[in-house]
Amino acid sequence: MSELNTENQTHDAQLAAEEVASGDRPEPKINVSADYEAAQEFSTSSIDGTEAGKEAAEEATAPQFEVHRPEEVEIPTSTLDSTGDPSDFKDLAKEVNPMSGTAGNVDDDLVKKAIELGKPGDK
Repeated sequence: MSELNTENQTHDAQLAAEEVASGDRPEPKINVSADYEAAQEFSTSSIDGTEAGKEAAEEATAPQFEVHRPEEVEIPTSTLDSTGDPSDFKDLAKEVNPMSGTAGNVDDDLVKKAIELGKPGDK
């Protein structure tokens, strides 16, 4: 539907251009300054300059959700020196997140109990 409308507008514009070129229609007068001034009147509302407008703008642009800031982690400069040794990176990772790479609290008794219970749906 919009394709048809676009075709009509293009056709109308082409006809208007041909009529202007042949002299059948006067060339449109364009006053850019006047159009710009008219547009400026619509760019702001009368309430925008008041205290109520300021409050409405702050309310409209206020965040709706609490934004959490990332926690800063202090990295010693000695760990930033690149030696190419993979253990340096492992040590750095442990400093940043001490729990990464560590096994859980799994012992033999817990494994035996899990085997006894079996898989879901075995019963």
